Amino acid sequence: MTEPAGQGSGPVPILMYHAVTDTPAPATRGLSVTPAAFAGQMTLLGARGFTPLGTAELAEAWRTGRPLPRRPVLITFDDGYEGVHRHALPVLKGLGFPATLFVSTGWLRGPYELPGAALDTMLDWDQVRELDAAGVEIGGHSHTHPQLDQLGDERLWFEVLRCKEVLRDELGTAPVSFAYPYGYSSRRVRRAVRFAGFTSALAVGNALADRRRQAPYALARVTVRRSTGIEEFERLVEGRAVARNFAGDRALTKGYALVRRARRCLRKVHETRV
Repeated sequence: MTEPAGQGSGPVPILMYHAVTDTPAPATRGLSVTPAAFAGQMTLLGARGFTPLGTAELAEAWRTGRPLPRRPVLITFDDGYEGVHRHALPVLKGLGFPATLFVSTGWLRGPYELPGAALDTMLDWDQVRELDAAGVEIGGHSHTHPQLDQLGDERLWFEVLRCKEVLRDELGTAPVSFAYPYGYSSRRVRRAVRFAGFTSALAVGNALADRRRQAPYALARVTVRRSTGIEEFERLVEGRAVARNFAGDRALTKGYALVRRARRCLRKVHETRV
């Protein structure tokens, strides 16, 4: 008998958010949600009896075999947009929900900022510290948000280690959770993340996370978009029709994976000749 999504040792929905705002930049609009939509989605989680966890908490439970709470779910945010502090944090605090924020350290406003790199208004470090103090787990998302699987070894190590070092210096503790920019990884990238000291890493995949089918450095997430209505959201967290919902995304992802692999092979040939 198949276990319901998110119960016992069964699959767990890991929700992937980006910007939370009424006025997103064009580049982030599709992957943004309005503050009202986010509040409604979090309220639904509470009403349906879901128990939000941090990413490190889920990884530790799966690593040690410790039982998960009833109907676990993860709420995650990528990149580090300012609306996570302005709009999402009050909702999370009001409901007592933990979450995980994966930041690209070179995109955040402050001393490490790379001018012109970020796609929308980003958090500053005081806001990141407030999120951390409020119980939001802060994870790594690289330094400059590149496609990690397309990088040479030296740049790959820089992206992973620089992100970890900046977070450790700013927050006082090193992050243990990582999310791949764009969801792209490879065996080489996953090995670098593991050797850097991260204990788990999240991809995209648009599927429920399942420890029986996915390695701890390739856990799947479900994308929440501006177009995700409340009924669709309920189906996603309940694990109903997830594959059908994201069939088009999966086809594009598989095709683009072949393109990226070919590009990487061509780069390696060029580097060898040079």
